[in-house]
Amino acid sequence: MELGFHLPIFDIDGGTSAIAGELARVGTAAEASGAVWLSFMDHFFQIEQTGLPAESNMLEGYTALGFLAAHTTTIELGLLVTGVTYRHPGLLAKTVTTLDVLSGGRAALGIGAAWFEREHLGLGVPYPPVAERFERLEETLRICGQMWDAENNGSFEGRHYQLAETICAPQPIHRPKVLIGGGGERKTLRLVAQYGDACNLFASSTEEVRHKLDVLRRHCDDVGRDYDEIRKTILASGLEPDSAAHDAFVRTMADYAELGVHTAIVTPTTGSPAAWIDGVAPVVPRLAELGAARS
Repeated sequence: MELGFHLPIFDIDGGTSAIAGELARVGTAAEASGAVWLSFMDHFFQIEQTGLPAESNMLEGYTALGFLAAHTTTIELGLLVTGVTYRHPGLLAKTVTTLDVLSGGRAALGIGAAWFEREHLGLGVPYPPVAERFERLEETLRICGQMWDAENNGSFEGRHYQLAETICAPQPIHRPKVLIGGGGERKTLRLVAQYGDACNLFASSTEEVRHKLDVLRRHCDDVGRDYDEIRKTILASGLEPDSAAHDAFVRTMADYAELGVHTAIVTPTTGSPAAWIDGVAPVVPRLAELGAARS
């Protein structure tokens, strides 16, 4: 099993002027730890799940990833996850392509149907009903696939999006992996089976994750997809920079590794996330042993 880091909080010790330097240190710490993934949220207001008010600091995700691309060399970079409503799909594909080119082929497209109504209304972003958001999500996945096909610069005609040309030059260095976030059994996991390279689930319990993966397997069977091709990731909690927390976390992750989960993504929630990452780094080789034992 591998470890990833997800940063939702930008209230950094030292204030706004300290954010850039701390994020650069986060990139260094994450790579030094051996982690494989580094992400931000795709939000413009802070979300209540962090325990902070909407007015707390929040950076635009792709700009922040571009900054991290210049301060890292190996780790995969993405948003967990892009809200489909925030960017036109053709422009989104171009944005992720730019990140991939400038990072040397390390961009991922994390994407979902979007949900934060207050943010949409606050910034004047259209917020269609959930059924339409999922329709737009599927069209966006198809458009990105076409944009990343150097042999297909033709048009795209969908219900919600019409593109006369899908030119994307340069092409990505490595076609970005598509991670679809969410555990909705009827729509989201079907889209994972049909279009995704990876899924991301909440590590609510091993029983719940086992159930979601069983649903995903059935969707894969329905569309003729090899279930084992899809990378399974979870957003996990319980890891802190002390040895007792390390032991408990590794024991918990062992159960998820048995289910076939490849990557546990954890969230520093302090004002000094680089130091937090340094403090949990000893977990990385221990998780790797779980994967080795399973294989």
